[in-house]
Amino acid sequence: MAPEVLPKPQMHGLLAKRLQFHMFGAFMVSLGVAALYKFGVAEPRKKAYEMRKAGIFQSVKSSWNIKNFFRLIYLEVCH
Repeated sequence: MAPEVLPKPQMHGLLAKRLQFHMFGAFMVSLGVAALYKFGVAEPRKKAYEMRKAGIFQSVKSSWNIKNFFRLIYLEVCH
């Protein structure tokens, strides 16, 4: 009986093939993370800002400006 011949390992183009696979995977993961951030963080935050501007929240003034924001940060840091 003749011994079975093993196939030669693929060496030519192996790096390019692996890089292509991993680049595609990284691109898909980054798109997924961007979509999760947009719909999980950015949209709810934008909706909250719009509701604050409209005056829906009773505990927050509807005329919110950057000067008041920095004043509050200064008070929190100093006290």
